[in-house]
Amino acid sequence: MPIRTPSRREVVLTGAAAAAGAGLALSGGAAASYAADLPLIGTYDVVVVGSGAAGMTAALTAAKRGLSCVVVEKAPTFGGSAARSGAGIWIPCNEVILAAGVPDTPAKAAAYLAAVVGADVPLARQQAFLSNGPAMISSVMANSPLRFRWMEGYSDYYPALTGGMPNGRSMEPDQLDGNILGSELANLNPPYMAVPDGMVVFSADYKWLNLSLVSAKGLAVATECLARGTKAALLGQKPLTMGQSLAAGLRAGLLSAGVPVWLNTPLTDLNIESGSVTGVVVTKNGSAGLVRARRGVIVGSGGFEHNAAMRAQYQQQPIGTAWTVGAKENTGDGIQAGARAGAALSLMDDAWWGPAIPLPDQPYFCLAERTLPGGLIVNAAAKRFVNEAAPYSDVVHTMYAKNPTDPDIPAWLIVDQNYRNRYLFKDVAPTLAFPDAWYTSGAVHKAWTLDLLAADIGVPPATLRATVARFNSLAATGTDSDHHRGDSVYDHYYTDPAILPNSCLAPLWLAPFYAFRIVPGDLGTKGGLATDARARVLRPDSTVIPGLYAAGNASSAVMGHSYAGAGSTIGPAMTFGYIAANDIANTV
Repeated sequence: MPIRTPSRREVVLTGAAAAAGAGLALSGGAAASYAADLPLIGTYDVVVVGSGAAGMTAALTAAKRGLSCVVVEKAPTFGGSAARSGAGIWIPCNEVILAAGVPDTPAKAAAYLAAVVGADVPLARQQAFLSNGPAMISSVMANSPLRFRWMEGYSDYYPALTGGMPNGRSMEPDQLDGNILGSELANLNPPYMAVPDGMVVFSADYKWLNLSLVSAKGLAVATECLARGTKAALLGQKPLTMGQSLAAGLRAGLLSAGVPVWLNTPLTDLNIESGSVTGVVVTKNGSAGLVRARRGVIVGSGGFEHNAAMRAQYQQQPIGTAWTVGAKENTGDGIQAGARAGAALSLMDDAWWGPAIPLPDQPYFCLAERTLPGGLIVNAAAKRFVNEAAPYSDVVHTMYAKNPTDPDIPAWLIVDQNYRNRYLFKDVAPTLAFPDAWYTSGAVHKAWTLDLLAADIGVPPATLRATVARFNSLAATGTDSDHHRGDSVYDHYYTDPAILPNSCLAPLWLAPFYAFRIVPGDLGTKGGLATDARARVLRPDSTVIPGLYAAGNASSAVMGHSYAGAGSTIGPAMTFGYIAANDIANTV
């Protein structure tokens, strides 16, 4: 077979793509000027970039509004970071939580979001999210097999603020049978952490599974999870929950609506004609091609958490790509393409942070482990510096704020054997040994005295002993006067109700002792293309780039530098995907 020599235009496009991947800025969409001469591989009303929660919700909405649509996806799988997640969804006043008895109102939601976000995000965008979110959930349920469950008791992250809900607004997808996808199920992006074999587990169950050895309710929940799994097996089902359910349900909706999802089809650039975005340049089957969009392009391609150059350019040090749990394909392609088209960028310094343990296979995002009683976090000086049970984004914001003058990256989570005898840690059952690789990698240390543990992790032994003694005295009183752990209702979600007087606090007393390396992890980056209340991408002068929309982590977060509650990533991502598609449909 003769070897085909690439054309000059293809060489230029390849060079532009390589420059984009390296995080370089190209002026005016240099590659796009050649796009008209590329093979046309499709024409649709709407082209959606990315098959995560934002992209698939946008595509489903567009299809149900009567628009022809295609989804182009860089990865060999669909679902993106959403498929890997616990799939909490924060949407105030939606029909699911109202039916469950959540006493929410638009006024409460607006007051709370404004208090959380502050001046970082225009009120018009906040209101667009709040007013469209409930309709989006209703639309998704009407046009897909997805159903949702209220996560009762999972408090808003700042329940003491005006409008905050101590019993929570968050919800998650209900169980879904993967058989509805047929052969397409094989293309679903795997979860970040697999559910134990033979069980059907919801995000809300993990709170109790952590306590299954020491709590009657924990044991009952574990038994229920096993019963669900047994029932599903007897029925021949392939049970999906959490992010797997969300991504599969949205994909099932697209299948029913006849929307194609092109996997292994990365975005190279946007096509721009007379100042308007009129399509995308992609690589499909190894060749560059043009996909035209008659009405608009919606960028839902995720953040830039796996782009080392962009993280170094925009974010604080130390930072890297090894501590994130976001989908590995998220390298900022859509953000860079938008920037080349003249888009403004916002919130690029921030991420959906959370303390993580850099285990040898992948980072482990710490939720319950740092909150359960009998553990504390110390800095390089062996001193506590933060409320360990605070919202995870706040813990990392504190780490970065204090690190320059009082080093705490890495920090160390210190626990004792009593803690290990009582609680699940990641997927390691109580009393069982941690994998040897955790120790050899330096992620975990173990010693029979606090002095030996301090020597292992390089902190002052006397200070560590004093810090633990002080912590133990606070635990005895039930009041953390140093860092206020347990003052907020939120602090008590991942704790042990059997521990009194404060379910967040218990002394460390039983050797051996353990130290877990803590670094600033994240669920994905938070900054991206600046958008308005209609999800239209904006230039630095706040004018609109015609034909270009963005949602999800490719866009600047409506949560600003904060985090309202569990699901503040996915809820807005789906909502602004919905807003974008409807705006295209409503615009003549």
